[in-house]
Amino acid sequence: MQHSHIVDSATVANLRDLGGIDLPGGARVRSGLALRSGQLDRLDPSGDPMFEALGVRTVIDLRSGAERTAYPDRVPGGAHLLVADVLADRAGNGVATALTAALEDPAGANRTLGGGRAALALTEDYRAFVTSAAARHAYKQLLTALAHQGGGPVLFHCTAGKDRTGWGAALILLLLGADEETVRTEYLSVDPAVHVRYAPVLERFLAGGGDPEIADAILSVRAEYLAASLDTLADHWGDPESYARAALGLKDETLESLRGRLVQTS
Repeated sequence: MQHSHIVDSATVANLRDLGGIDLPGGARVRSGLALRSGQLDRLDPSGDPMFEALGVRTVIDLRSGAERTAYPDRVPGGAHLLVADVLADRAGNGVATALTAALEDPAGANRTLGGGRAALALTEDYRAFVTSAAARHAYKQLLTALAHQGGGPVLFHCTAGKDRTGWGAALILLLLGADEETVRTEYLSVDPAVHVRYAPVLERFLAGGGDPEIADAILSVRAEYLAASLDTLADHWGDPESYARAALGLKDETLESLRGRLVQTS
């Protein structure tokens, strides 16, 4: 299997478990430990048995301060919240943080993001996911939490659960030894869920005269975006392992622990 398993939550959009994804040598990702989603502002654990059953122990919020203030997470009881703002040091917090806002302002979006600029801005964000100090710190926190022995299930998310979250999932899979084809398939698999979640926003945007090309660039999960991150990593650090050590400052024992927890061999 090459894509994450959809968890049919009643209150959390785009919730998936990386468990079951194929790794080399007949191994796969262990289920129930590495979960990804969109924001948790509508979470209602009591009315959401599927979510409750996951037993999430750590929530990692990859969003900006403005996003967290506008749509605060509802953290499940007994879970620890870690804020890991990926785009904290990007001017204006990068475009990934302003996407939903841009779609609420069709005229403004047409002015600032038309003519291919939306896709270009997102591509720049995907490069920053790899190189910027804030992103490196954020993804180090994510990988460290996942490597924590006895730490229980970790749920990481951004707003839509596709860009900052998508790269987080890609990084986890790469460090577990997954090939790029598997990583790409998993990354692209969230596209339908994002479109369902943002259908009303998209409808309003287009009705207000918004450029469909801008909406598509913002809401779609595109292989070219992921490629920008992968190419940046390869150009500067060579391979994911070197990146994890040199750019993220992860120790060998953390990487070993990450694999020990998340790789199922039998």
